Amino acid sequence: MQCRSLMQDLALLDNQCIDFPDASEAQPNGLLAVGGDLSVSRLVEAYRRGIFPWYEAGQPILWWSPDPRCVICPDTFKPSRNLAKRIKKQDYKIQIDTDFVAVIEACRHRVGGRDTWITAEMASAYIKLHEAGYAHSVECYMAGKLVGGLYGVCLGNLFFGESMFHHVTDASKIAFAWLMRLMASFDSPLVDCQLPNPHLKTLGASLMSRNDFMQLLQQSLPTSPEIDWTRLKEMELVP
Repeated sequence: MQCRSLMQDLALLDNQCIDFPDASEAQPNGLLAVGGDLSVSRLVEAYRRGIFPWYEAGQPILWWSPDPRCVICPDTFKPSRNLAKRIKKQDYKIQIDTDFVAVIEACRHRVGGRDTWITAEMASAYIKLHEAGYAHSVECYMAGKLVGGLYGVCLGNLFFGESMFHHVTDASKIAFAWLMRLMASFDSPLVDCQLPNPHLKTLGASLMSRNDFMQLLQQSLPTSPEIDWTRLKEMELVP
């Protein structure tokens, strides 16, 4: 079944149409399509094509491919002086995929009771994506307690960040620095951060045109090595 056209060339997806329009057809704000579902197969196809879901409760599923794209290059990432000092304290433990559900729930519900754009439907979809081996979490523990972390999707050696949280100052930044170290060790060309914000800017994020981003995906995904996240989960990551 072909994707049906909605107003202003916005594609309306349904459950039988797993394909997406070309990212170049997105509206100026990056919105590309609406509808469909959050099945594992559709989400994987979306990320392979530089597309991600982002919507709020009460809205249909909205699919985006912004231009420009916010990215960070692992091989050039350098923590700030303050973060480097914090990392050297070594009063934390980093673990991979130990409690993905706790990470995504912490990202959903901010301190103070403020909910985010991560709906229950979205959380359930990414938990299934994790169970299928595509979504992963980097977790920061202090005194045995989960105090910060992040999650995202990994295809080959490309990581597509989704969200992060902290209950202790700098805990999410420590987890992010470890993600950069891990991805650099696997020669990852970039970590996708989707949309820019002041926090990502402090971590060294930059902007890449959608055209360049898509070219990188097309060049890297067919040949990039798969990362054995199961092995990483079993490793003890020493500061």
